[in-house]
Amino acid sequence: MIREIITPKNASLTLLLPDEMIGKKVEIIAFEIESETHNSSGTSKENRLRFIEELTAPYQVDLSNYKFDRNEANDYNT
Repeated sequence: MIREIITPKNASLTLLLPDEMIGKKVEIIAFEIESETHNSSGTSKENRLRFIEELTAPYQVDLSNYKFDRNEANDYNT
């Protein structure tokens, strides 16, 4: 499989196929990428991590004082 995201400079594009694709049916698709936010080359790892942290912040729970009691968890008599 070949996948490349490019910004063409003109209307002509040459594609070099690997030897294992020669003589086989291949599908070539070209479509415009509308949103640059999905393009990983335009967004740094730090910015993506910051976005994820901001998105999940309201759902985070502090479990630092939580202690698991196995006996209490397995007490089926109550």
